[in-house]
This record gives sequence, structure tokens and C-alpha cells, in this order.
Amino acid sequence: MSQKKDMVHIIYDALAEKKGEDIKVIDISAISVMADYFVITNGGSSSQVDALVENVEEQMQKAGHSLKQREGSRGGVWVLLDYGDAIVHIFDKENRSFYDLERIWSDGRTVEL
Repeated sequence: MSQKKDMVHIIYDALAEKKGEDIKVIDISAISVMADYFVITNGGSSSQVDALVENVEEQMQKAGHSLKQREGSRGGVWVLLDYGDAIVHIFDKENRSFYDLERIWSDGRTVEL
């Protein structure tokens, strides 16, 4: 398994472990130079969003992947975690619907894990 795919699996598993809702992985490598993958999920509350963010950061750090940039804040409605090849978007439910990244990036290829 490539390092990029391994990274995506770690992120996916960390989100699933904290019960991230409707986790989507989109391969954007053919349509964007900013990253190869977007991983999108939402939590049911601000505390769940925080738990999802913390678990991804912890699991990725354990695996030796460093966070390049973080946008958003604890208790926020949208947190972005940039790991270079993979960008993680963690929303609350309302803002996930509002921003609808799956539609915006529909030219990407949905990856089933």
C-alpha cells in the first residue's frame, strides 16, 4: 500500500473510531495540485467534532505523519487538517450541508474503504 493510501486509511479509521458520520474519501489527484485526497465527515455536536479532530491528530502523529496546517478552531463548525497529500474536513452537520464539498469536488473519484 502506498504511503498516501496508508495515510488515508489511518485518517478514515480514526474518524470511524469516534463515530464520524458519512465519511467520504475523494481522490482529487487528477483534478487538483493541492492534495491527492479529501476526507470529509461530520460530527453530531461540537464536542464530537473536537473528538474527531483530536483522534485524527493523535493517530496521524503516532504513525509519523506531521500536520502541515490547521484551519478552524476547537468547538468550531468546520476544522480543516492539512497533511499534504490528504486534507481532512470535519464539519458539524449544518455546515457540511451548507458547504457541500462532495458536490463541489464531484469531478474527483469517490474511494471506497
